[in-house]
Amino acid sequence: MPPNDAAIVFDFDGVLLDSEAAWTRAETTLFARYRKAYGPDDKRLLIGGSLAKTGRALERLLGGGRTAAQLAEELIELAAEEFARGVEPMPGALGLIEELRGRRPIAVASNSERRLVDLALGGSGLAEAFDVVLAGDEVPNPKPAPDLYLEACRRLGIPPHAATAIEDSPTGAAAARAAGLFVIGIPYFPDLEVEADLVGRSLEDPAVRRALGLRP
Repeated sequence: MPPNDAAIVFDFDGVLLDSEAAWTRAETTLFARYRKAYGPDDKRLLIGGSLAKTGRALERLLGGGRTAAQLAEELIELAAEEFARGVEPMPGALGLIEELRGRRPIAVASNSERRLVDLALGGSGLAEAFDVVLAGDEVPNPKPAPDLYLEACRRLGIPPHAATAIEDSPTGAAAARAAGLFVIGIPYFPDLEVEADLVGRSLEDPAVRRALGLRP
């Protein structure tokens, strides 16, 4: 278990906000444009990936003469429209951030583009809640590389081994492990395998709260 005063670095989509639902709507719309059905297997393939990886996957799945970069940008524009409508917080997220704010160093490390992170944070009332907010287009290599977590810890002024990451995808958990953080996995899909030091059901899970040094 990490120390009770450890910094906490949150993934964004599917951990703090249910932005994965917004991504799912955007992905469904994009697939429909190319007359392709969108299902759970496609979601599992796309969840947690970097923009470049997502674009390559879309190129394989959709074809249509568009490049990976073009398809990724098309998806980003659709996602931005969804995010602008507002994104619901995940269960327990707002209360947990309020509980931690000002008492523990807290950060966001997201593979999403900065414009999407800012849109979603602004619409959720969390824009000023974090000591550090980092997006995937602000580091040389997005997840599963450790760059986001290493840079978040550097900006917080703490070593990675003194921080805890909370992730919902295998890609994100791999990035946090590579950076040397204690990793709590809260899989977006219950049967999604996330390799972590602790796997919980939600931010409200008593085991997750204990690992964060909080009362269940």
